[in-house]
Amino acid sequence: MRILTSYLIGLIFGVGISISGMANPAKVLNFFDVAGTWDPSLAFVMGGALVVTFMGYRYILKRPAPFLSPGFQLPTRRDLDLPLIGGSAVFGVGWGIAGFCPGGALPALGTGRTDVLVFVAALLSGIIAAKLLQAAITNRAQAQA
Repeated sequence: MRILTSYLIGLIFGVGISISGMANPAKVLNFFDVAGTWDPSLAFVMGGALVVTFMGYRYILKRPAPFLSPGFQLPTRRDLDLPLIGGSAVFGVGWGIAGFCPGGALPALGTGRTDVLVFVAALLSGIIAAKLLQAAITNRAQAQA
């Protein structure tokens, strides 16, 4: 049941991304081109997502537990650290250069376009490289201790 629910949620998200045009990198890049062919539609998509998320969290968090889990798994840390800031910066720069974010690229995989495939390959390579780097840093710190 949990896999089916996750699939349906992902499908709805992907359809929404596709309908809104956010799987099209040109539309995203035009949002960032304030001095040229600026397209404010991404701001409306983000604003709509924020409103839905805000209202959804207010409704759902009143429940004692989620439907398919024994409890909520909410973040407890509130501090900003180097990995969070660095990851955010890399995400923003990559989004501004490629016009894709992971949420827009995954539904666009169905188009079979080369730029999408290259982006997703680079995305996966970056995830693997970051995990390997984190493991190496952890192993080095443990060896020194």
